Amino acid sequence: MTRFLARITRRRLAQSIAVALALPSAAPVLAQFRVEVSGVGLRQMPIALPAFRGEDGAPQKPAAIVQADLERSGLFRAVNASGQAPDETTAPDMAVWRERGADSLAAGSVQRQGDGRWQVRFRLWDVVQGQDLGGRGYTVPQSDLRLASHKVADYIYEKLTGEKGVFSTRLAYVTKAGSRYTLWVADSDGENAQAALSSPEPIISPSWSPDGRQLAYVSFESRKPVIYVHDVASGRRRLLANFRGSNSAPAWSPDGRSLAVTLSRDGGSQLYLISAGGGEPRRLAKTSAIDTEPVFSPDGSSIYFVSDRGGAPQVYRMPAGGGAAQRVTFSGNYNISPSISPDGRWMAYISRSAGFRLHVMELATGNTTAITDTTEDESPSFAPNSRLIVYATRQGGLDALMTTTLDGKIKARLAGKGGDIREPAWGPFQN
Repeated sequence: MTRFLARITRRRLAQSIAVALALPSAAPVLAQFRVEVSGVGLRQMPIALPAFRGEDGAPQKPAAIVQADLERSGLFRAVNASGQAPDETTAPDMAVWRERGADSLAAGSVQRQGDGRWQVRFRLWDVVQGQDLGGRGYTVPQSDLRLASHKVADYIYEKLTGEKGVFSTRLAYVTKAGSRYTLWVADSDGENAQAALSSPEPIISPSWSPDGRQLAYVSFESRKPVIYVHDVASGRRRLLANFRGSNSAPAWSPDGRSLAVTLSRDGGSQLYLISAGGGEPRRLAKTSAIDTEPVFSPDGSSIYFVSDRGGAPQVYRMPAGGGAAQRVTFSGNYNISPSISPDGRWMAYISRSAGFRLHVMELATGNTTAITDTTEDESPSFAPNSRLIVYATRQGGLDALMTTTLDGKIKARLAGKGGDIREPAWGPFQN
């Protein structure tokens, strides 16, 4: 248990527990991220994505962004499109693309408008069937060119898989550079990061509201753990929980009306529900154990959490209104940081087995698989379509954000130079 309680300043595996026991506007990020996809999926759709017409004069390259998005999903692989320059107005020669092994083709253009905005247009074709699958256009300020490209990827993903794409969603994560901690909000590929908060004191446990408009997090700027709720668009924030002792591990309910939190106000570290507007919290259980890291089930009926009530940290589940808890993890003697997929089928968590490794459990069967070979994984968080997981780790001696498919076969590194990278949280679909 000592390690479980002590490591406040590094990995989240102990941060929430440690703060549960603790009693005593910035410029855009300059570091650029890159996506490095490794691994081979069992089923990948070959797609051709030639450079968009006009890309050479644009500050962003939509075709490259779309290709990286689709490859990161694990469901697509790029087909060589060299020597071809179609756009959304071109009627493609399907025989050419069939010969190159493409099942689909996406082509488009990017052009600056007279008012300084940029227009991104594209069209998608089913090469095998010879069908036009439609397209769209987006006219956006230069700052939103990446967002428009992510929306192109979302359209393609949904048309070809039947499921909603997540590329235009956002990530939150924390970096520590020198003695400075910064909470960032970024695109789903880690690019275009904007600072939400910068502090000389630790920032931990960012948690997105269900509508994606707010972030709850824990800040130590008052020299103790305090929970704030931050409006992402305006930058305004409000105090949510500053009770005696520690206030930590906020997690939104699916309806956005309340948050589960860990407080030590009444002794020990226990789970409480508190209104999203603040007020008096309601205690969910009374035990002598440390209970922390709560997360709601997608239907709001249950709360998963970490407790040492059995002697070592394990994941448990209780009714959202409080009541008897049932143990969920049985493989291994140290399991923490649960994250439940939005479809309710899977739980990602960190298990100490030859290091701290990301595991995925199928909740219906309890079957568990380790999906990484790294040993310092932390803070898993599901994409809103339940198909990918973002987590923090160390790879090659450097901190990194990673995404992985649920089987671990496709991993993408979002590597930056912004210092220690930790605490990623994947935001919901945007309205």
